Amino acid sequence: MKEPISEQIVSERATIGPAAASFSDAEREAVYRAIHSRRDIRHFRPDPIPEDALERILMAAHHGPSVGFMQPWDFILIRDLAIRREVKELFNREREAAACFYDEPRRSQYLSLKLEGIMESPINLCVTCDPTRGEVVLGRNAAPETDLYSTCCAVQNLWLAARSEGIGVGWVSILKLPQLRRLLEIPPHIVPVAYLCLGYPEEFTDQPLLQSVGWRQRIPLEELMHYDRWAK
Repeated sequence: MKEPISEQIVSERATIGPAAASFSDAEREAVYRAIHSRRDIRHFRPDPIPEDALERILMAAHHGPSVGFMQPWDFILIRDLAIRREVKELFNREREAAACFYDEPRRSQYLSLKLEGIMESPINLCVTCDPTRGEVVLGRNAAPETDLYSTCCAVQNLWLAARSEGIGVGWVSILKLPQLRRLLEIPPHIVPVAYLCLGYPEEFTDQPLLQSVGWRQRIPLEELMHYDRWAK
């Protein structure tokens, strides 16, 4: 992608007036379908992602909410296989190091899980946060970490937009950020937030991987609800 992404992608669909506040039943259902069928994808097909679909996904990320309209995110598209091999080496080292935190048989189960698709996916993407963007950012004085929260909102937008395109996303969290920063030549003040693998998945499973293999189960919503105060 050599040219700036055009705002036309969204402006062509924008409408003004009360009707814009409402979704049809089909549109509402599509939103919830994307949310509930989103998965952390590890197994990818080699098919390339069309440039127009990639633009729509990135534009969706760029329209994520941010405190004070700070828009602290940047996006590093990584297609270079040599760079990705180095990222894979970082992952392998951290994966082995993390195994020591589990006792058997949990350790063997952990090591058997496929937790990335760095080389298989057609595109890797690093989403970063610039905490210096803007001078005095409205609403951020009391909680400066909202720049990171805002960047995570952009990641979620990207993930749901990708799902609506039939494209899978996998978040590779088993990476040491200082090493990743050096490899991608990210300036010291910029925070790498998410290293993502993007591509068409072999499948979208009915359940998240860690749920289907019995690693963890989804906590019932009622166990997480509080009213007025923390005490239940």
